Amino acid sequence: MADASLVHPASPARTTGGLGQLLARHGALVGLILLLLFNLAFTPNFVSWQTLNVNLTQVAAIVIVAVGMTLVIATGGIDLSVGSLMAISGALAPLILLGQILPMPHPLLAVALAFVLPVLVAGAFGWFNGFLITRYRIQPIVATLVLFIAGRGIAQVVTNGNLQVFRNPEFQVIGLSRLFGIPVQVILMLILVAGAAWMLRRTLFGRQILAVGGNEQAARLAGIPVASVKRRVYLISGLCAGLAGLVVIAINSASDANLIGLGMELDAIAAVAVGGTLLAGGRASITGTLLGALIIQLVRYTLLANGVPDSAALVAKAGLIVLAVWLQQGRKSA
Repeated sequence: MADASLVHPASPARTTGGLGQLLARHGALVGLILLLLFNLAFTPNFVSWQTLNVNLTQVAAIVIVAVGMTLVIATGGIDLSVGSLMAISGALAPLILLGQILPMPHPLLAVALAFVLPVLVAGAFGWFNGFLITRYRIQPIVATLVLFIAGRGIAQVVTNGNLQVFRNPEFQVIGLSRLFGIPVQVILMLILVAGAAWMLRRTLFGRQILAVGGNEQAARLAGIPVASVKRRVYLISGLCAGLAGLVVIAINSASDANLIGLGMELDAIAAVAVGGTLLAGGRASITGTLLGALIIQLVRYTLLANGVPDSAALVAKAGLIVLAVWLQQGRKSA
């Protein structure tokens, strides 16, 4: 007869493993719920429309960038250039609006070009990242480091290092307006999250992204155009960064190439990691990235609302990344 201790379903090892699997799969949701419960109990005036509005508007740009970062990381890559691409996009838009690049025959044409051209330029730089990685076999962290350094310099050269102040209600609708009481940038964020989640789960391109990240050599042998897939995800990451740059300057009514997107690459990577996307590639969750960004924002808000210095949020963010990576390692070894 078999030893009952070997097959008993409630053995400690099996229970611990089950808990680890639960945390690895749903840790972001559990963490967000715990944070909400803590704030409901201890943070004054937490339950208010103002608090909800502050947190959603501050997290929108992070999520927009993190969506593109999720796709990049799903292929096994990384994009350190997103903050600099935000700076480039945010520097170009006011120049177009103010007619400093070309005189505009009509104000609405200037607004339309200010929405489109900076995002396309950022996307082109993102494609350039992918080209370096696929054409010259450069490691993604090195290839994107090029624009991480040079991109902000480009933005500063374009603006001569000057602060650009502008006021254009038609353009600033993406940062200051509301639709049915919801900030427009939050609506853009949710549309982007829904579209990317659908693409990743329901389209051939989404399956190709995960296949490339899971096993690039096997994907290549299966006929997947690995180079094309990688270039496209870096292009998408650049487009997302460009859009986020426009949102930021629309909110601030000013563009400072020195500050736009500063540290955004770290926030985006943190959101992706906390959200459960495997940093080695092959598995991704767009909704998880949304939850991860909300957790990071809510941790910062919780600390500030309870009198903890903002610098402590950096330590908490680092701790969240370590915890997320540890949970991922546990899930892979299970």
